[in-house]
Amino acid sequence: MDIRLDDLSGSQVEGLLTEHLHQMSLHSPPGSIHALDAEALKKPDITFWSAWEGLELAGCGALKELNEKHGEVKSMRTSSLYLRKGVARKLLQHILAEAKRRGYTQISLETGSMKAFEPARKLYESFGFHYCEPFADYNEDPNSVFMTKEL
Repeated sequence: MDIRLDDLSGSQVEGLLTEHLHQMSLHSPPGSIHALDAEALKKPDITFWSAWEGLELAGCGALKELNEKHGEVKSMRTSSLYLRKGVARKLLQHILAEAKRRGYTQISLETGSMKAFEPARKLYESFGFHYCEPFADYNEDPNSVFMTKEL
């Protein structure tokens, strides 16, 4: 699998992000969706990667800098053709390695509290993330869970 920096200009990436936002809207009420669109992911405090198997997009993920010591995992998504094939695990390993390289001491994330998000929560738990209070600009929300990990 080839994980590469991505400028979000390709049609496959655009399609995956559109699918991601659509899926979030099926499982979360509008005020509880914290997924970012392509324009928001282009901000300078966010680094975005895509994962490829040959010419096929397998997934994506991003790292947002909250401050010089704290990062946030954003936009983790696996293409439906690659579900349960280790794409998210490899992307998360890549993001964590980059966070450590940058000198972050903590990395956090927000994900859904509903059953549809259970595989994501289990993945994060397997990497040592634990549940925490809302961080950064997030507020308590019964549709969200917050997780963090010391690096």
